[in-house]
Amino acid sequence: MAQPTGVYVTFSAKGLREDLENVIYDISPTDTPFMSMGGRSDAVAVNHEWQTDSLAAASGSNFNEEGSTLAATEPAATTRLGNICQISLKTTLVSGTLDAVSKAGRKEELAYQMTKRASELKRDMETSLVGVNQSKTAMAADTTVRKLGSLSSWVTTNASIGSGGTAVGTGGNGVARTDGTQRTFTEALLKASILLAYDNGANTKYLMMAPSQKQTFSSFVGVGGSAGVSNFNDVADQRIIGGMDIYVSDFGEMAVVPNRFQRSRDVWLLDPEYYGVSYLRPFSQREVASTSDGEQRAIITEFTLVVNNEKALGAVYDVN
Repeated sequence: MAQPTGVYVTFSAKGLREDLENVIYDISPTDTPFMSMGGRSDAVAVNHEWQTDSLAAASGSNFNEEGSTLAATEPAATTRLGNICQISLKTTLVSGTLDAVSKAGRKEELAYQMTKRASELKRDMETSLVGVNQSKTAMAADTTVRKLGSLSSWVTTNASIGSGGTAVGTGGNGVARTDGTQRTFTEALLKASILLAYDNGANTKYLMMAPSQKQTFSSFVGVGGSAGVSNFNDVADQRIIGGMDIYVSDFGEMAVVPNRFQRSRDVWLLDPEYYGVSYLRPFSQREVASTSDGEQRAIITEFTLVVNNEKALGAVYDVN
């Protein structure tokens, strides 16, 4: 139907109100599984230290003559390890005008921005722990930026490594490893690391991996001889099973956890009882003196990774 002459339409009208929803949609991921699963403790120095120990190797020749002389055996000393506390922070500066004007989706701009900075800081921390291959860096001068040794600088004993790669450090002591040639992530590689971990006393509870490796894992055949991908669970409910979240190994069940912030080339065997984050300074919000017409805030934490005993953990390194 043609538009009649003289009709007044929205295109020509003035003073129409905006139609802007009073909601802000943000799906940026904020889950930090490695930090969330591990323990938490307090540090009292920049170099946070702990000790490890182990039993003597089991012997099948521990038999003695009746009335034999009791000779003392000197025990091995404990091993002293430590990691460096790293300072991580986020800041925001909001003008007085922006905080005063009416806004959609939030009432106070400063509060909204600080909530975002807190979530961003947690993501940065998770990435520092498992998303980089980083050596610990201690203070060598007034201008030295201290860094913690990431998880890959600790897990050495129960590790499968690609050609040319190394798992350096004395029992894992915060020295970054050398990445090897990447190879396809297979169930055989995973089982080899699980066996190593079990032989060395570990009781693996979780397998943590990047989302792409989680999809590869879900295609593993297992003992049953059929892959876990694209099988009908039940003809009646018409569901397709496209992912596997539990791995039943010869040595127990392990939950499989995807991590968006870890390196995709690393697959981790974890027992949360034997790692955690230690805080010299927990999360704190601080007002920053400002000479501008605005309000500035910072959120700061000082923390490090603690690996209580690296033999309790494991890794399949250098996968693609």
